[in-house]
Amino acid sequence: MNFESLIRAAAQQFGAGSSGTVTTLLSALMQLFLNDREGGMTGLLDRFRKAGLGDAVSSWMGGRATEALSTADVERGMGPETLSRLGAQAGVSASSILPLLGFLLPKLIGMLTPGGQVPSRASLMAQYDSLKALSPVSSSSAAEGSSGKWIFPALLVGLLLAAILWFFNRGVSGARTVVEETASTAAQSATGATSTLSDAARSAWAALGEFFKRRLPDGIELNIPRLGVENKLIDFIESPSPADKTTWFDFDRLLFDTAKSTLQPDSQDQLQSVAAILKAFPNVHIKLGGYTDNTGDPAANLKLSADRANHVMAELVRLGVDAGRLSAEGYGDQHPVGDNATEEGRARNRRISMRVTQK
Repeated sequence: MNFESLIRAAAQQFGAGSSGTVTTLLSALMQLFLNDREGGMTGLLDRFRKAGLGDAVSSWMGGRATEALSTADVERGMGPETLSRLGAQAGVSASSILPLLGFLLPKLIGMLTPGGQVPSRASLMAQYDSLKALSPVSSSSAAEGSSGKWIFPALLVGLLLAAILWFFNRGVSGARTVVEETASTAAQSATGATSTLSDAARSAWAALGEFFKRRLPDGIELNIPRLGVENKLIDFIESPSPADKTTWFDFDRLLFDTAKSTLQPDSQDQLQSVAAILKAFPNVHIKLGGYTDNTGDPAANLKLSADRANHVMAELVRLGVDAGRLSAEGYGDQHPVGDNATEEGRARNRRISMRVTQK
């Protein structure tokens, strides 16, 4: 079995719309296998053995497993912290991925352990590269070209969001978007629109999951949502994956005034967290991208997107991030990730994104 056949098998089991989720989750698992700080694949297998699943592990290695792992066994072997992190990388709740993990893990480990031997790091990295080659480039990266490399967690926020929603039957309600309005809505009452957007933001933010404490390398402890962009950004920075031109992360707790670049006070919590992350990883550089939907005047939308991206950059500088590590650009209605014919799609297209340009 190879990655392509494993993705097809999972799609047959869970539905055609699950293939994007499977690919994303496989990537997150491969990163976990390569994470030396957690013992790599050997460390993960040892955790399953300590959970009383030694016989199951033996059957997986070498491809002898015939049955899926139960969700209870997945929870025991993976542990809540690892499940939460995988869920954050995949953009879904930890509990939602349990059945899929139960299906994938035995087959994936069997595929990677020919002869029942744990592969070397070099062998795992080669397999990881082959998995990355299977995925399309995120549409929001087109502004800067394609390097042929990308990181899968960002994919879910782009082209495959609809498939994930179908597979997990979850409402989006703007969970990954910057809640804002484009220049075309300037005629609306600013006070009323802002109030409505704030209510929508509260609902969207609730979908980001429970808040938890995550400690940064410099000792700073953040209080962030498990499915929020901060957690995904840290995971990416700490992963072995290189910085590239195709991996973008969308801010999900920013609020702008109607048709303006002015950030509302509620945005400060996420801005402070992102600033803290950048200060804890001083080698990291990022680029900010502003996007709008396609309603209204394209030139006005382009200006608004640039103004908002630059305003976010200025706020990060004000919070102590070296300006030399940041850049910003507005793309207007270019590179949509949603259908501009629907309100839901337009909301997805209105966003501020960031890309790690150096790690």
